[in-house]
Amino acid sequence: MKLFGTDGVRGEAGTFLTAQMAMKIAMAAGIYFKKHSVTNKILIGKDTRKSGYMIENAIVSGLTAIGYDVIEIGPMPTPAIAFITENMRCDAGIMISASHNSYEDNGIKFFDGHGNKLSVEVEKEIEDIYFNDELIADAQATGIDIGKAKRIDDVIGRYIVQLKNSFPRDISLQGVRIVLDTANGAGYKVGPTVLEELGADVVVLHNEPNGNNINNNCGALYTQELSKKVIECRADIGIALDGDADRLVVVDENGVVVDGDHLLGALGAYLDENGDLKGKGIVSTVMSNKGLEEYMESKNLKLFRSSVGDKHVVEMMKKEGINFGGEQSGHVVISDFAKTGDGLLSALQILSLIIRKSTKTSLALRPFKLYPQRLDGVNISVKKPLEEIDGLKDILKNLDEQNIGHLIRYSGTENKLRILLECKDNKQLNFNMDKLIEFFKKALNG
Repeated sequence: MKLFGTDGVRGEAGTFLTAQMAMKIAMAAGIYFKKHSVTNKILIGKDTRKSGYMIENAIVSGLTAIGYDVIEIGPMPTPAIAFITENMRCDAGIMISASHNSYEDNGIKFFDGHGNKLSVEVEKEIEDIYFNDELIADAQATGIDIGKAKRIDDVIGRYIVQLKNSFPRDISLQGVRIVLDTANGAGYKVGPTVLEELGADVVVLHNEPNGNNINNNCGALYTQELSKKVIECRADIGIALDGDADRLVVVDENGVVVDGDHLLGALGAYLDENGDLKGKGIVSTVMSNKGLEEYMESKNLKLFRSSVGDKHVVEMMKKEGINFGGEQSGHVVISDFAKTGDGLLSALQILSLIIRKSTKTSLALRPFKLYPQRLDGVNISVKKPLEEIDGLKDILKNLDEQNIGHLIRYSGTENKLRILLECKDNKQLNFNMDKLIEFFKKALNG
């Protein structure tokens, strides 16, 4: 059994991710972090799901059982956990969240003492400990060595200051009207606070979490209401966060969603113009549009492509000496200010670009033409290795002959196959996608 997916451990709470499993994962992670311990403290945050209470208490039990002291800070964005873990000199940080998934799911994400997501190698080591019952039994503390836990409610101020410090001091959001959808998630407090303190006129949607309404027809995956509100309020921009606020989707003044690759291209070029882009390039993933690559080349910049997942983006950024990257889905990483994707921090950089360009969102954030691209997901019953699927090799060869770019991969968090196709002709694109979907429905649901 493999525990870690694309971004931590994730699944339905109470079935896959049970209290017992959460406690054991915490113990396994704690045993790993003990080997490098400096302060014997681990930070825990969560989003607004009801199941967060169950999982948080289980994790606290697991960590204190092996002698760790725990700091609980309640609902906070994932990037805040990364920042505060390092800021408070903790050995590690844990975020309880299933990101953009619906409320039934939950997950556990780990950060090291420097606020970095764990490498695949470290995740594998933690998995090995998890399945070693003898090692876990031997690691349990007794008497004075058992750990303690405390809750701190005022650390939100540290993160707010960090966000505000990322925004240029010579400009203000005074006179800018923003519609912000917090997805009833972890950014419901900090998001409106930061934007208002910087002077914006903020209209807030979906900031009343009840444990079951996170991402429910709102946030980064469901922007219809946001688009309507932007037009209704004559706002300059709409910003949608996901459940743990580590990604964003932007809507322009006309209520139209801005493609994630447009955001990356516009921000990358903007940083380069200001002398703030390091490494003469940006990092995105294999899913990014060919149009982004061509736009970077026109600016004498290079597009580096990593595997899907913001931690892979960050790994390549470090390898290439680059300080900016992200994913088409809305994870944007600006490593001068954050170690992981941060929806609010990215929104502030986008706002600074729009203000300094003195133009409308729709013009500032669409500096190049995208190739037609279509992404679909197919629900499947088995994840058979792609190279073992009869007939797929011939289909992919045919796509190559038609100059159709393709990326086919299994979801790391759901029983889904994701298919991405890209070419210059929409009719050709849709015809081939429909054929592929039917092929995989038969091949993987038999």
